[in-house]
Amino acid sequence: MHEYGIAYDIVVTSRRAALENKAKYITTIYVDVGELSIVNPDQVEFLFTTIVEDDPLFHETKLICTKVPPQTRCACGYVGSEIFVCPECGQLPAIEKGKEVVVTRIEVEAD
Repeated sequence: MHEYGIAYDIVVTSRRAALENKAKYITTIYVDVGELSIVNPDQVEFLFTTIVEDDPLFHETKLICTKVPPQTRCACGYVGSEIFVCPECGQLPAIEKGKEVVVTRIEVEAD
């Protein structure tokens, strides 16, 4: 269940950013989840909510996960979403996007 570790890392990252910016509380956290990351965003959201349920810094924080489709590039110049075989030359394209899990933005309420 690597979703727990991901949810925990989101909490730690968000807490650090909020405290560095003297936030009263965190309103929204935006996370990009690559479709190839083998991460279930619903489980991450559930576990995140469970981890922060008694923490006033995260009172009513929304976690918004956005799925990122795969993007690949091949040496022949192909750019697209085919991950197994380049439709132009038949080689294996390199995956540039779609495997990541990244906190992209944290919105806080501060004085």
